[in-house]
Amino acid sequence: MTEHHDDTDHHEGRHAVAVDADVKDRNLKRLRRIEGQVRGLQKMVEEDRYCADVMTQISSVHEALRAVGRELMRNHLKHCATHAMKGTPEQSAAMYDEIVDLMYKHGR
Repeated sequence: MTEHHDDTDHHEGRHAVAVDADVKDRNLKRLRRIEGQVRGLQKMVEEDRYCADVMTQISSVHEALRAVGRELMRNHLKHCATHAMKGTPEQSAAMYDEIVDLMYKHGR
């Protein structure tokens, strides 16, 4: 099931073409878990826990964030990018540039 949004991003003037409700739900659940992990990290630092244990937890948070990013990228390509590439040549070119920028910024 696909949920359509016309909410304009006030900073960029862009909006989501479509967001799969299941994807959105999974990402929100992941982000809530990540929030809990970060609070756990704060507690570990406050309690002067062993540095290697803190670093292991930090790695877990990084991987969880990467999983959310992958899911968002998949949705972006499936909906937003596909829509833009079917549009005008200018919209298509702008989307290609955006995808390349995203790959270089977030593909690390």
